[in-house]
Amino acid sequence: MDKLKGSQKKYLRAQAHHLKPLVIIGAKGVTQTLIASVDLALKDHELIKVKFGEFKESKKEISEEIAQTTKSELVGLIGNIAIFYRQNPAPEKRKIIIP
Repeated sequence: MDKLKGSQKKYLRAQAHHLKPLVIIGAKGVTQTLIASVDLALKDHELIKVKFGEFKESKKEISEEIAQTTKSELVGLIGNIAIFYRQNPAPEKRKIIIP
């Protein structure tokens, strides 16, 4: 997957507007379990929200770390919610078509 352009990120943020956060970062921070949860959610949904219950002051760094570890793209950081996108490798299973 190529790097997303600004217009594509804007489109994905609009698509994520109605989504509920699937993963919540709690007191333990970034753990293997958290990364596995994000990875699984991306595999199933392609576009997910991650809510920061804790570590709100370092959300940008944590979001970039999660994106790098899960090989996903950080689409946006709005308030205490990060939006991640990773395209499904199988074209027939893709749920989101980016313009």
